[in-house]
Amino acid sequence: MSEEEKKLSRKDKKEKKKAEKLKKKREVRLFPANKKGKHKMRVMDLLRIMFYPIHSIVYPFKLYGNKKVGKGAYVYVGNHYCLWDIFYPAHTTWEGIHFLAKQSILEAPIVGRWARGCGVIGAQRDGSDVRTVMDAMRVLKNGEKISIFPEGTRNKVSDEEFLPFHGGAAMFAIKTKTPVIPFAICNRPKVFRKTHVVFGEPMEFTEYYGKKLTAADYEEAEEKLKNAIYTLREEHRAFLREKKRKRK
Repeated sequence: MSEEEKKLSRKDKKEKKKAEKLKKKREVRLFPANKKGKHKMRVMDLLRIMFYPIHSIVYPFKLYGNKKVGKGAYVYVGNHYCLWDIFYPAHTTWEGIHFLAKQSILEAPIVGRWARGCGVIGAQRDGSDVRTVMDAMRVLKNGEKISIFPEGTRNKVSDEEFLPFHGGAAMFAIKTKTPVIPFAICNRPKVFRKTHVVFGEPMEFTEYYGKKLTAADYEEAEEKLKNAIYTLREEHRAFLREKKRKRK
């Protein structure tokens, strides 16, 4: 073997090793149910214990509506303002939740380890890559929960309008026949100011089950989900305004 061939061989091995390492970082971790039928994540429970008190003090909040979500598979879907938003779904259950997040988070040296320990599902910006879809469906079919912020990034633009929703949440729910928990963050979280978060009752897209659906059908389901979140927010804002008026 010539020196050039040896170099190419070493390069191939290095590339193969790099590809295997990247593949391992992308693999979503599944968590088996315990004797009580609950899917627990030790890393997430540790983070809950560490950060719940900090979150409650720095960004105080109050949850309304469906505050206790039962065990088993659910898809949480809500609007998105800041990093701390991930804690709101986590306050409704002591089961683990797989969050959809940018793939780059999983590849980060330190944060990536914590994210993989919590079963984070890596996704492209639009959340539509095939690997993301397959991973999300595997998690739901295993009886576990996932959480999605369909805006794809934090909304720094408007407190009234949502950013464009990226598809995926309704499709995951329909294909796996999983209920959706819509939730709305009613005001932008700010330091030492109470944030109001309302959780809706489970939605099931039963009218789409067992049918051969088109892209338009999925878009229609996604729009229904978006409207449900918007309605939750507007109804709760109206409730808060009425409550404030009565105090005067």
